[in-house]
Amino acid sequence: MTTEDKTMKRIEEAMELQRTGDTDGARERFGEIWAEIAPDGDPFHRCVLAHYMADLQPDPRDELAWDLRALDAAASVTDDRARQHDASLAIRGFYPSLHLNLAADFHRLEDTAQARTHLARAQEHLDALGDDDYGHGIRSAIQRLADRLAEEAPRHR
Repeated sequence: MTTEDKTMKRIEEAMELQRTGDTDGARERFGEIWAEIAPDGDPFHRCVLAHYMADLQPDPRDELAWDLRALDAAASVTDDRARQHDASLAIRGFYPSLHLNLAADFHRLEDTAQARTHLARAQEHLDALGDDDYGHGIRSAIQRLADRLAEEAPRHR
């Protein structure tokens, strides 16, 4: 018998606030949960929360910090742990989106070299994406960023 994951339920409630446009409420809720689970909490919880918290940051440097937290936590998540949440999940499938977000962060911060590095890492994991709307959306976003980066000369910060 599977026990209810109360922390994940709270994270999903914050994600719903975000989806419905209550960014302040979502940011506050994510912050409360983060204070309870970081730095030693369940890496799956930390990965998911940080991934969504990043999108709520008005400052691109703060967004980068949260995206780095998500990537760091993902390194400790096993497929078994991901499947406890959803039987179809494999942690490798998280990496295209995690690296895409980092590539976009670095691009906004005008660090084209780091943006290219993370874009390449996102592309290395494309085979982990399904042939579904999510997979198509991530592939499309990766291609759009690749096209933008192809037009720019490398810049370092």
